[in-house]
Amino acid sequence: MTNESLYPIKVLIVDDNAQMRQLLRLTLNFTKYDLYEAKDANEAIKSVIKYSPDVILLDVMMPGTLTGLDVCEFIKTSSMKDIKVIVLSAKGQERDIEAGKLAGADAYLTKPFSPLMLMKTVDDLMGIDSSEGDQ
Repeated sequence: MTNESLYPIKVLIVDDNAQMRQLLRLTLNFTKYDLYEAKDANEAIKSVIKYSPDVILLDVMMPGTLTGLDVCEFIKTSSMKDIKVIVLSAKGQERDIEAGKLAGADAYLTKPFSPLMLMKTVDDLMGIDSSEGDQ
């Protein structure tokens, strides 16, 4: 399978912070990504159902009764379990990372993170050889 056949990758950005959503959008604003946004856990679940993303960039701490880890666990225990989930969190202690793994996260990046690391993580999870560059 060539990299071209994987594009565009549908990415759902879930973060209550509008500036973080904008930063993530700017980081991934290339032709190989179709980007969608949600500002809280409830909107995230609705967006997952509506857009069927390939990858979700998921903040942990959000307003409301559901956290990002709740959203991750919901996705990973449903028919949508093949969606790749990357947790993005300011919480970087070992117990936080372990909680992400237990919820089913495919990757866990601690804020602040490198934009290049984020793109490499997305590509790796999607099985794309990022050394080939943008197609």
